[in-house]
Amino acid sequence: MKTSMLRKLFATSATIAALSLPFAAQASDKCGDVPQDQWLSIEQVRAKATELGYDVRKVKVEDGCYEAYAIDKNGNRVEAYFDPATGEIVKTKTDD
Repeated sequence: MKTSMLRKLFATSATIAALSLPFAAQASDKCGDVPQDQWLSIEQVRAKATELGYDVRKVKVEDGCYEAYAIDKNGNRVEAYFDPATGEIVKTKTDD
């Protein structure tokens, strides 16, 4: 009886792990796999975001991207994700 319960638990755990892999890969591959010595500095990303019209409050590294917390020109709070090597925006989220 214990063996069948362990098999079910193992099968369930393996299934959950297998189904989670694409989501983990998607999050970490958002900005590619650029070596850190090729990244722009936080100051450069902050300047890029400012050039794009954002009032930047904070910049940090998240999932291989630079993540800027900012206010857009319409007064909305925004999280903008920047490619660390190019400074291009790869994703934005707006708090409505």
